[in-house]
Amino acid sequence: MLFHVTMDVDIPRDLDPDVRADTIAREKAYSQDLQRQGKWPHIWRVVGKYSNVSVFDVESTDELHEILWNLPLFPYMTVQVTPLCPHPSSIR
Repeated sequence: MLFHVTMDVDIPRDLDPDVRADTIAREKAYSQDLQRQGKWPHIWRVVGKYSNVSVFDVESTDELHEILWNLPLFPYMTVQVTPLCPHPSSIR
């Protein structure tokens, strides 16, 4: 199942710098592991924002839910999820 996911991040400015750095490092490692597994095939930065547009390829909505909730930055995110399906005009 494919999902379009937009993640807007808003880390509090007063968050301890060491906690911030650790959280961002864990987020990067976790997301790169999911990319290597093929579960997160696309991630695109939104210019001018601390935001990304991603495509997830997972087995179920439950799997996507678990992935998102385990993102270290999840407590600081606003997430929008849109299920995707093939378009009838696609040549693929």
